[in-house]
Amino acid sequence: MQPLIQPPSISHGQKVRVISPSGALLEPERFEQGVKIWIDRGYQVHIPPDLNQPWGYLAGTDAHRCQQLIEAWNDPDCVAIACTRGGYGAMRLLEKLNWQDLNSHPKFLIGFSDITALLWGLAVHKGISGIHGCVLTTLAQEPDRSVQLLFDWLEGKRTSLTLNGTGWVNGKASGVLLPANLNLATHLLSTSLCPDLANVILAIEDVFEPPYKVDRMLTQWRLSGAFAKIKGIALGRFSHAEPPADRPSLSMLEVWIDRLSDLNIPIVIDLPFGHDGVNTPLAVGCMAELDGDTGILHYWR
Repeated sequence: MQPLIQPPSISHGQKVRVISPSGALLEPERFEQGVKIWIDRGYQVHIPPDLNQPWGYLAGTDAHRCQQLIEAWNDPDCVAIACTRGGYGAMRLLEKLNWQDLNSHPKFLIGFSDITALLWGLAVHKGISGIHGCVLTTLAQEPDRSVQLLFDWLEGKRTSLTLNGTGWVNGKASGVLLPANLNLATHLLSTSLCPDLANVILAIEDVFEPPYKVDRMLTQWRLSGAFAKIKGIALGRFSHAEPPADRPSLSMLEVWIDRLSDLNIPIVIDLPFGHDGVNTPLAVGCMAELDGDTGILHYWR
């Protein structure tokens, strides 16, 4: 994977559009709190009147959600697109979306979890970097510092960020940062939407996935040969991942040791990104360095 085009910095007074490419909106109060953060920073936030048109567990039909994305991306006044929430549904858009319908002018698309599908799609089809960071329904729950880091990156006030975790497998590696939700990324393996994994520092997180399911996903990466190309692995938060109390289980750490320690690449754990806690923004496709000795992930424009 080659470094991606980084969108130009944004500034107060510019237009930000909201889209719901995944699950139906379930937390309107949290959504409004997230929107208020953008407004309070001086941005013009455009919320389409048909933002949430639930179709089962989705925020709308595939055609509706595709059109929402296309209109937001092609709006010449829009400098960033903020996603409402994850859940499930963005992956379905990859089947429907004609990427030629999106112009080539780079702008920030911001989200994580299920939004991994669109972040990877933009990387593969447009060569444009998105932000693996808070959706609008999680933004207000972030500590002030991580909210500030997000806007500092978007507004060009920071050109690099450093995350501190725990060094686990020694050594250093540099490459192109590719953040993702593990479950979603695993389902994109061996498809046309999976980026070239050569020269990649893979940063993964997940939620509600117990150890045996993480084991199964990591085993799929092993069997597919995907890990053979990767330069290093940065592990964020795997929250709500406790195994069932009434049956025997490996711990999550034991799964990582068993499935990852023989890859002979630097690995850092306990990094502050993912669900249910600090979710530091990660820029897809920027250059990064992972230090398995000191537990540091450093990345820059």
